[in-house]
Amino acid sequence: MKDLKINNQPVTLVDQVEAKLLEYIKTEDLNPGSPMPNEQTLAKALGVARGVLREALSRLRMLGLIETRTQRGMVLKEPSILGGMLRVADPLLLSELSLLDVLEFRVALELGISSDIFRKITKKDIEELEVIVEKGIILEHNEYALASEYAFHSKLYEITGNQTIIQFQKIINPIITFVKDKFEENFKPINIELEKENRIVTHADLLECIKTGDVNAYRDKLDCHFLIYSIFLNEKRKLSKK
Repeated sequence: MKDLKINNQPVTLVDQVEAKLLEYIKTEDLNPGSPMPNEQTLAKALGVARGVLREALSRLRMLGLIETRTQRGMVLKEPSILGGMLRVADPLLLSELSLLDVLEFRVALELGISSDIFRKITKKDIEELEVIVEKGIILEHNEYALASEYAFHSKLYEITGNQTIIQFQKIINPIITFVKDKFEENFKPINIELEKENRIVTHADLLECIKTGDVNAYRDKLDCHFLIYSIFLNEKRKLSKK
């Protein structure tokens, strides 16, 4: 195995080893299933202690990039694109700005997959959405219970058949739940005002657009459905600039 020795750099030794391992994977054109050299060989090539190497390897395992198989040792595997994010996306560790960014991204993503939903939706999907809407729990001021909100929108993500999109919904759900709880007093007056202006769009309204096959009407109503978030985000952004 070629010499992978690291240079003196203003980053931790483990960071450098991780970078070198990733460089090795790329330059050697390794693919999922390809074997990796054992720890002893890697440590010697890198010129580092086994403990340092193991910490760097543990990072790659956390990313889902390598795994250890019986009788084969370490091999490369196809990582989950959002696997690492799924493990660390704890809303308590995110700043308020990051929380707002995730909320804004969720709105933009769901609007963006509208056409895909209409292309792929089946009769069975519509029947399942009908059950979800029928069982949905609506609280005061037309605010949905979190379980009902999650069930409806998760189904929309599922219809796309895109595993990255589906996984993203699982990642953001606890973050959205946290945001709605943390900023409950901010959301409440917005929802009251929207209700007074008759601008509330329900899951039933969205489902009706789906059943009639009107993607443009659906996108417009979905935009209104998320209006509470858009107004909230706009208010928070203005305050942060003061």
